Amino acid sequence: MSGRLAVGVALLALLLFPLTGRVYYATLMLPFFGYGIALLGLNLLLGTTGLLSFGHALFVALGAYTAAFLTSKLGVLDLEAIVAAAALAGAVVALLVGPLCVRYVKIYFGMLTLAFGMLGYSFLLKFYALTGGDEGMRVLRPRLLGQAFSPLGKVEYLTGPFYYYSLAVLLVAAIVMWRIVRSPFGLGLRAIRENAAKAEFTGVDVRRYRLAAFVVAAVFGAVGGALLVVPTGLADPLLAYWTHSGNLVFMLLLGGFGSFFGPVLGAFVFILLQDQVMSVTQYWRFVFGAILAVVVIAFPQGLMGLSSERGFAPLRRRSKQPP
Repeated sequence: MSGRLAVGVALLALLLFPLTGRVYYATLMLPFFGYGIALLGLNLLLGTTGLLSFGHALFVALGAYTAAFLTSKLGVLDLEAIVAAAALAGAVVALLVGPLCVRYVKIYFGMLTLAFGMLGYSFLLKFYALTGGDEGMRVLRPRLLGQAFSPLGKVEYLTGPFYYYSLAVLLVAAIVMWRIVRSPFGLGLRAIRENAAKAEFTGVDVRRYRLAAFVVAAVFGAVGGALLVVPTGLADPLLAYWTHSGNLVFMLLLGGFGSFFGPVLGAFVFILLQDQVMSVTQYWRFVFGAILAVVVIAFPQGLMGLSSERGFAPLRRRSKQPP
């Protein structure tokens, strides 16, 4: 199956899914949209630029608390304004912490992003008067395109208008990211990933390009976070905790960061797996750790790699090796 056909089939399935009457699984797809948007940004850092962030959850939490503060404190209920404010907040914070982070690469970049992520978590947890502390902040039901959909109950609202609204935002985010990755700017990022010294020699401002990628990734993370908390109605400090960043990296590796749609597939599979495994055992993180180990060792290109012959190359090489 060609890539375009696969994307078309997946999009058609998502469009028709709420109409099947399986309400539970329709609500299960709602976090997928938020995570899919956030992972498009994270993949710009890792898959395109070669920078692995362990603190991307900071921007997801930032978008979530922006939605909570605007709806519960300021009475702003238009989701378009909330998404725009979340994107702006993500960009501002990224511009504050990014210049320091992008001065470093490899593990040092990862540790710096982790440090800022934990600083954000501590702020959300300790400043109770502003953030609600460990109790979090309520997220009120927003209006979509100026419509409140008051006659609809919560489930009908989430699996109807909000479902398709979130899907539309994910599609727009994917189109925008597609254009970014395939623009001259994206080509410069790939050059930096392959060899930063050579890219700089050809005239690419490496640090500025990395900072721009960091800001774009933060914007996508914040927008995803704003959508993520509407179904739950609560912004929680754990959204900024390092384990949440770990989940995002897990999704990235699971789907395959070498492919544009790999992270989106990773988010989809992660959510379904988490739901099924958590219903069986409380040690679901142990199971996920084992799955991640298998994926990294046997299928380094992730699940997207399985759709190509190259995806099975590592196993073939191992099978040909003498004992």
